[in-house]
Amino acid sequence: MSDYILEMNGITKQFTGVKALDDVNFKVERGEIHCLIGENGAGKSTLMKVLSGVYPYGTYEGDIVFEGQIQQFNEINDSVKAGIAIIYQELALFPDLTVYENIFAGNEIRKGPFVDWNETIVQASKMLKKVKLNVDPETLVKDLGVGKQQLVEIAKTLSKNVKLLILDEPTAALNENDSENLLELLKELKAQGITCIMISHKLKEVISIADKATILRDGKTICTLDAHKGEISESVIIKNMVGREIEDIYPKRVDHKVGETVLELNDWSAYDPQLARQVVKGANIHVKQGEIIGVAGLMGSGRTELALSIFGNPQNYKLQGEMKVNGQRASFKHTSDAIKAGIAYVTEDRKGNGLFLIKDIKSNVTAAHLKGISSRGVLNLNEEVKVGASYKDSLHIKANSLEQLVGNLSGGNQQKVSLGKWLFTGPKILILDEPTRGIDVGAKFEIYTIMNELIREGLSIIMISSELNEIIGMSDRIYVMAEGAIKGELSKEETTQEAIMELATQ
Repeated sequence: MSDYILEMNGITKQFTGVKALDDVNFKVERGEIHCLIGENGAGKSTLMKVLSGVYPYGTYEGDIVFEGQIQQFNEINDSVKAGIAIIYQELALFPDLTVYENIFAGNEIRKGPFVDWNETIVQASKMLKKVKLNVDPETLVKDLGVGKQQLVEIAKTLSKNVKLLILDEPTAALNENDSENLLELLKELKAQGITCIMISHKLKEVISIADKATILRDGKTICTLDAHKGEISESVIIKNMVGREIEDIYPKRVDHKVGETVLELNDWSAYDPQLARQVVKGANIHVKQGEIIGVAGLMGSGRTELALSIFGNPQNYKLQGEMKVNGQRASFKHTSDAIKAGIAYVTEDRKGNGLFLIKDIKSNVTAAHLKGISSRGVLNLNEEVKVGASYKDSLHIKANSLEQLVGNLSGGNQQKVSLGKWLFTGPKILILDEPTRGIDVGAKFEIYTIMNELIREGLSIIMISSELNEIIGMSDRIYVMAEGAIKGELSKEETTQEAIMELATQ
């Protein structure tokens, strides 16, 4: 007989007449790692917000049964007291406080009316050992990398005697080493009796760590797969997530023609005065019309710095070397110069730097090229609507209307808006920095299809990606970077994961 620590039965949640969750059933056995997966907008985060009390009892239909008791959580503190903790992608830490202060923030150890800081440091050290984080508890959180901050967040939850730990895309912002360390930690927590629910778009992670995986689609429970019965595989997950089989996640190109060289860098270097070091060292690359050029490398290898140095140098690096655009020497003093020359850059941080989350779709799409909807310095709002509608249709942006706030869209649809924003500038060279980070497999397929359409129309794409399969599956040629330098160039025929990693670790 199964020992369920959690049962969510018949959960239905509506927003202004739209069913975000429709009779969802979700069961988690004690001591397992259970992955919750589905496309963006499938209802995963909504379900977890119901569970954690963000959406309080009475705002949804159905029952939450935790440790055999029906629960009525009216706020997050109610679920925390019951032993449920959730860690979101955006970590809830105080950067200017120490590690030990963060671990016990809101849960202070007291001696009479005062906080016992000595005991706090002792207990924080114990929590850090549990998560295998070897740092001084008096370190400021802002001085830690993202991977270590993630572990501090987990230590914080463990200090509250958590029984069920929920992680929402925990590895989205981590490099491969930090991701592997985190997954190993989850296995150790499982051995200590802590049950985990993990939301993830990374299918390899799901396959490697999940005991079970429940798939949601369009707010409904599709199925629960059991790893111990051999039911969890990439093809089965994809089929159930998107409702169809995607034989090849990287769509084939039709009538693919490569033209003349459109961008060339010769002995190109960038020095960062703030870091007091070179972030790009003597790079030599060329990009032809109709090509997708992949730029691979580990975190910190200089990939984004290379992109920014091309795109008008917004970080004010000290640049050396030669850049040619369409055979002519080019020197950009500002990003606007790069845009005029036909270069666009879709940032890896769409929420922080790429989009105005509190503005609607049409405002975001036209934001980088207001002259395109202006006459004598006055915005033509009718033209703004036409442009927004055009990109909403052509990029298949799923939204109720053009007036929908971008912050309320799924990750995949936000990425399409970001892409539309830069396509409206009329680029010839499009730099995509981590174009599918944090989006599901169905949205990835759509982004890849759009990329193929763009190069068929004559655009050139420089794609930076940490996903080796993506780099290999989409690129015509690949440059591999390490420590700011181009370590090698690989043709499609000679590219393997091993070949990339060998160059990336030189």
